[in-house]
Amino acid sequence: MTAAPTTDVALDVDTRPSHRPYRATVQSVTRLAQNYLRITFTCPRFEHFGTHRLDQRIKLLLPLPDGTLADLGCDSADPGEPYGWYAEWRDLPQDRRSPMRTYTVRAVDTAARTVTIDFVCHGDTGPASRWARRAVPGDQILISGPDSRSDTCHLGIDFKPGTAEHLLLAGDETAAPAICAILEMLPATRDVHAFIEVPSDGDVLPLDIPDSFQVTWLPRNHDRVGERVIPAVTQWLDEHPEIVAAAASPRPQVVEDLDVDTQILWDSPEPAPGEFYAWLAGESAVIKTMRRALVTARSIDRRRVAFMGYWRDGQSERTG
Repeated sequence: MTAAPTTDVALDVDTRPSHRPYRATVQSVTRLAQNYLRITFTCPRFEHFGTHRLDQRIKLLLPLPDGTLADLGCDSADPGEPYGWYAEWRDLPQDRRSPMRTYTVRAVDTAARTVTIDFVCHGDTGPASRWARRAVPGDQILISGPDSRSDTCHLGIDFKPGTAEHLLLAGDETAAPAICAILEMLPATRDVHAFIEVPSDGDVLPLDIPDSFQVTWLPRNHDRVGERVIPAVTQWLDEHPEIVAAAASPRPQVVEDLDVDTQILWDSPEPAPGEFYAWLAGESAVIKTMRRALVTARSIDRRRVAFMGYWRDGQSERTG
């Protein structure tokens, strides 16, 4: 398929949607670790792909079984109304609606017009894992990602530490790519502790970070999800009472007891004063437990804790 030209009509930066759909072609597939694949995509329009990275969320729309992809405005210079592509996708007949999954960006090279995404693969149990394991150069998908020409292209970033110097990051294998991207963008002056639970000993991912950052990989092997990261985070909190005490809420807190089977566990507060900030992401029940350890058990100010339930054990991703 011939790529659309990249000449764009003039749009005011303040009216351009924060995200737009891109028709992306697989450029390369690399086995990164036992359960991780790194796929680099190319698209002429990636010259305007947002470069904030961190944990910014994007959407992947996968091909249908017959290999087709809906257009959804990806070949248009003007993507139209904000999230108009999503309304188009939602209105498609069920049998013509591409499977959609949420990911984070590992790397962006606007000069080379490439975007790199790390996939954790669990066999053929999910559409994204199934597609990634079979992907070869030349395959196409749709990516809804940030448009750098929009003044709201930062939307979808949940990591908001403000000026906090003591940072705690924790998550499972689904959060590992986001944690790695965050770590590689942080200044060496920050006091950083990260705990990453992964499926096996062969899933430690490469990182280019300052030596001062403390990153603990927690291979789960045959344990249940959360059985390594929960006690590791709890132990860290117990070993740093001075940080915990300084991060305590100055006022009584009301913490909702969310039902992770029916409610979305997600909160990314705006930066708040203080020297401590925690970012937790992964399986919802595990994140709920870790959040309780910080906010309920130790009274850490909830405005200093971001938590995202990326998935729920036994359930597929909600896509609308």
